[in-house]
Amino acid sequence: MTVTDTRISPGTDDTYVDRLRDEWGLRKLVVQTDEVLLEGGLAPQTGARRAVVAAVLRNPWVGTTPQRDLAPEVERVAPLLADVISARLIETLGGVDQIEAFGKAAVVGTSGEIEHGSALIHTPYFGNLLREFLEGQSIICFADTRGGAGESFPVPMWHKTHAATRSHYQTVTASLPDMPHPEEIVILAAASTGGRPHPRIGDRTTDPVVTVATLKEKS
Repeated sequence: MTVTDTRISPGTDDTYVDRLRDEWGLRKLVVQTDEVLLEGGLAPQTGARRAVVAAVLRNPWVGTTPQRDLAPEVERVAPLLADVISARLIETLGGVDQIEAFGKAAVVGTSGEIEHGSALIHTPYFGNLLREFLEGQSIICFADTRGGAGESFPVPMWHKTHAATRSHYQTVTASLPDMPHPEEIVILAAASTGGRPHPRIGDRTTDPVVTVATLKEKS
């Protein structure tokens, strides 16, 4: 299966949801949002809404060995996940033009390998498509871990076109009360319409040169 064959397109994901449910055991889609109204007692000069979408599905590699080639399943399921998740982020935040920052994460249940989650978010079949759907250019920052139901998982984000823009370095926490089960994987993506409240720590493009040598010169 190729991306062209599946006609991946945000906003036309009903068929993809059905396929993920019927073929890959998609159990639940969760959308969480937040908006900071006060930080340090003051309203942010520029408000931002943040959203995280989580898709929990059956881990197709449970019971296989670490020598198992993961590519066949990745090429089939990851594009569907990228389409469904990005469509919900775009809808939740009011359009792709509103999105300024993005990130991704995977949480593997206790019966799986960390590599199983990494396979679904770190290949072009997910990451490249998510970036394209959200009209980004930056490498998508990420987290991957193993966990169980009832835990909270951080999803890091940065600017979707200017990764050096430090004001958009932020993390949204996903609360997943009943996922993943031991034989499941949760795939998450997050997006924000702006940066942190009251950013004032400069920017990587304008930072001074800081090395051990320069610090010794100042001491």
